[in-house]
Amino acid sequence: MAILAQLTANGIIAGSIYALVACGFSLIFTTTRFIHFAHGVAVAAGAYLLLALFSSLHLPFIVAVVGTLILSAALGVLMHRGIYVPLQNRKASSVVLLISSLGILIFGENLIQLLFGANVRTIGYLPASRGMDIIGAIITPLQLTIIIISIILLALLFVLMYKTNVGRNLRAVADNKELAAIIGINHRKVTTIAFALGTMLAGVAGILIGLEQNLEPTMGTRLMLKGFTGAVVGGVSSVPASILGSYILGLVENFGIWYLPSGYKDAIAFVLLFLFLLVKPAGLFGKDKGVKG
Repeated sequence: MAILAQLTANGIIAGSIYALVACGFSLIFTTTRFIHFAHGVAVAAGAYLLLALFSSLHLPFIVAVVGTLILSAALGVLMHRGIYVPLQNRKASSVVLLISSLGILIFGENLIQLLFGANVRTIGYLPASRGMDIIGAIITPLQLTIIIISIILLALLFVLMYKTNVGRNLRAVADNKELAAIIGINHRKVTTIAFALGTMLAGVAGILIGLEQNLEPTMGTRLMLKGFTGAVVGGVSSVPASILGSYILGLVENFGIWYLPSGYKDAIAFVLLFLFLLVKPAGLFGKDKGVKG
């Protein structure tokens, strides 16, 4: 029973991080219709920006966090306006945009390595603390904080998407960009908002994972692939579905290593990704709207 509780807790913790990455990924995909793999560098940027602001510039932690979130959103706007919009103005296809996103990812990782070095770094804000026994599972205060913050942010995102004009515009552009333009919605502006929000959420994921684990320049790629897998499992065309898919992925990974060595956790995620891409590309809860060039 204790093992079952611990695996469930570990799955929820991992799923919370994956969900932040996945819902940002889904926000961008639904409004642009191309796969933004550069989302991974936004995760790493969030962790390293906090490291720079807090550990190097010695700003108060809360100020450093707020600054990291603002800079993360600015990074999303920069990627959209500085790279993707000029390509779209030249009628670039989704394949060209995909290749561009991979280029941004590789460039971003190398830039982080140039600025901070290839060595593993730590933020060093929270000391190691003893875990608490919650219904048979041992969870540290930081892990509990990760779950709570993720749930609060995901709930706020849900309210934004379904209770505000901004969310209405995001959903309208995601559903039909041409029709949204006819009724007066500026799809370019809405897409910029999606990039800002999505990249900010990736920055939050980077902050949370950076507080718990060591930092390395390529850390964002792995988390981006997990977020992408969670989005595919749930349904990349729907933000709520992507969140559910991420928690499913976290649980499947952790229950999978109950029977397999822990080194197979990533392999389990990739097998799940391939299965869904082959059998049910729209995901468990998503709608198949296709990808437009």
